[in-house]
Amino acid sequence: MTVYADSSFVAPIYVIDVHAAEARRRMGSRPDVWLTPFNRAELANALYQQVFRARISAVEARLAWNNFEQDCAKGIWVSVSLPERIWDACIRLAERHGPTLGVRTLDSLHVACALELKAERFWTFDERQARLAEAVGLNTSA
Repeated sequence: MTVYADSSFVAPIYVIDVHAAEARRRMGSRPDVWLTPFNRAELANALYQQVFRARISAVEARLAWNNFEQDCAKGIWVSVSLPERIWDACIRLAERHGPTLGVRTLDSLHVACALELKAERFWTFDERQARLAEAVGLNTSA
């Protein structure tokens, strides 16, 4: 099974939050979860946002990032390039679904990546992003 996951799914693997148990359960099936450079940047921001919010320390954020890097080296996350056509796909998603779903640019970029990579699943804990993914036919289930 191939999966595209956003940072709302990946971050709880490394920093405990309300979605941690579900994220770990899904990863237990050992799917091929694709991560682009965009995902990596978003994860770094998600981790250090937790420092800003005083939920974790800078040392804990660095440890979480190091654990993520180790998992990447082990092949737990599959590194892929950003598809060239995501920008046009993102614009089309905004035109078609922005007026009814109120999607943000990051929402449509993630969904565009999943579509262009032809992912079998799209994993997110972001409700607005999940609604967009489902609207375009992506499977958001485990």
